[in-house]
Amino acid sequence: MSRKFLLALALILMVIAFGSVGYQLIEGWGFLDALYMTIITLTTVGYREVHELSKSGMIFTMILLMMGVGTFLYALSAGAQIIVEGELQDLFGRKRLEKKIKELKGHYIVCGYGRMGKIICRELKAEHVPFIAIEKNGDFHAKPDDLLGLSGDATNDGILREAGIERARGLISVLPTDALNLYVVLSARELNPDLHIVARAGEEGSEKKLLRAGADKVVSPYHIGGLRIAHTILRPAVVDFIEFATKTGNIELQMEEVTISEGSKLAGQSLDQCGIGRELGVIVVGIKRSTGEMRFNPTSRSTIKPGDTLIALGEISKLKILEGMSRGTESPAW
Repeated sequence: MSRKFLLALALILMVIAFGSVGYQLIEGWGFLDALYMTIITLTTVGYREVHELSKSGMIFTMILLMMGVGTFLYALSAGAQIIVEGELQDLFGRKRLEKKIKELKGHYIVCGYGRMGKIICRELKAEHVPFIAIEKNGDFHAKPDDLLGLSGDATNDGILREAGIERARGLISVLPTDALNLYVVLSARELNPDLHIVARAGEEGSEKKLLRAGADKVVSPYHIGGLRIAHTILRPAVVDFIEFATKTGNIELQMEEVTISEGSKLAGQSLDQCGIGRELGVIVVGIKRSTGEMRFNPTSRSTIKPGDTLIALGEISKLKILEGMSRGTESPAW
């Protein structure tokens, strides 16, 4: 559409230049008289000629009229097409977005599409987790088609409802200030009491306020970043291992959490009995009980219970088998 507009504009300027130069050469007029005569001829306003025209000037005027009328008609049609198509694209784009949002269920809402928000969305996308991003004055038209985004203020209840907060599984608030994140947490907790909320804290003391406001988990990027830098100096091998095991797309080794369902055959068995480590080569480094209790480095006699979350380390293919067993959709092949 932009090429059509530029082409129409270029044609109009070329016709005006052609007429102005032509009148100067044929009739010997000055630049202003030639330009004025060209404009009133092309616009067909019906004013009289600036000066009497010679026969050559009359022929030139007829040629200019035929060229000018055709050019202006093309320009008007191109302009109308640009306006209509642009409005239709916006209309259909909004309709498609509304339809996709209405189909979302059990998704995550990412409030803030800045540097941190983009990283979060990239990781969710890599794990095929449904989500929608909200950014104030955000231009999501230039983003990939598979990125759902709303341009608006995440502190507004209407925007959160539009993002399907009643049907959402969780919300992540990474807005620029702690005050904005606090406001989002309060609104989100009121709109959906069962929502799992993770918020960003920048200043010391904000963590407790966000937790009191209803956040389930508060993350301080500056605190975590400082610890990571310190550990990189003090324990470089440990940091390298953690980064390797948690890196997205790593096919050699991955750390995952696997939740045991009620119908799983793993429930009620010990780690030794189920053969996770022996047959799959998967290492269970921790078990989080349904009560919230965390047991690190469980022994072979540790019993797996329904609702437990296993923190497992192993190859992606083996972890997928373990996930199937945890849901009861796969049985041990040994």
